[in-house]
Amino acid sequence: MTDDTRKPRPFEEDLKLLNDALQEMGALVAHSVHKSVFALLDKSEDFAHQVLRDESRVDQMEIQIDDMAMSLIVREQPVARDMRFVVAAIKISTDLERMGDLAVNIVERALSLMKQPPLSVPVNLSEIANLVESMVLACLDAFVRRDVRIARNVLLSDDAVDNVRNAIQRQLIELMKTDPASVDRALEHLLIARHLERIGDHATNIAEDIIFLVQGVDVRHRVMARDEAPGVTA
Repeated sequence: MTDDTRKPRPFEEDLKLLNDALQEMGALVAHSVHKSVFALLDKSEDFAHQVLRDESRVDQMEIQIDDMAMSLIVREQPVARDMRFVVAAIKISTDLERMGDLAVNIVERALSLMKQPPLSVPVNLSEIANLVESMVLACLDAFVRRDVRIARNVLLSDDAVDNVRNAIQRQLIELMKTDPASVDRALEHLLIARHLERIGDHATNIAEDIIFLVQGVDVRHRVMARDEAPGVTA
């Protein structure tokens, strides 16, 4: 009689640990992005300083995940879907770390703007901030669920973020032309919009990695990223 309650092999346990570490890092970065948006829109110095404090932890987790992944490759030589997961883990952790850096950039500029008078023309950063934060949460949800549909929706959101950022850029350029005294503050707002757009780009990268992980299809730079790609079995 066989025992169907066998313990997982060490390799399976290590894969789970890697997966758990990625989810933990993702949650930490999502909180940093949320706090950076809150610091920006609500002028919260407390949230800004929390983002700055969390930066070193995000960096440490990237190193930890890279070490775990490389150890698995060297020791176990994974193949098929297991190998795709390990490769995706390295790439996703890099994108998460860069998101964390961009959240830090946002709060540094937000802290600077808190000490200066507002622009003569209000700049609505809330739309792009909310879009980007939704993309971050969705790509992490897609990773947890291994859900290609959610990942593809993240890809579709990227164009909306670009459009909003372009509108903000046009508004700020016009403002700088008519009000030279506002140039420095306008540039700060423009850079914040750019940082938010870049966070969205990294969320898009993660969504592409999830599609690769689940289906074995590389959709980078391809129109089929927005269409249904054929599934690939490992």
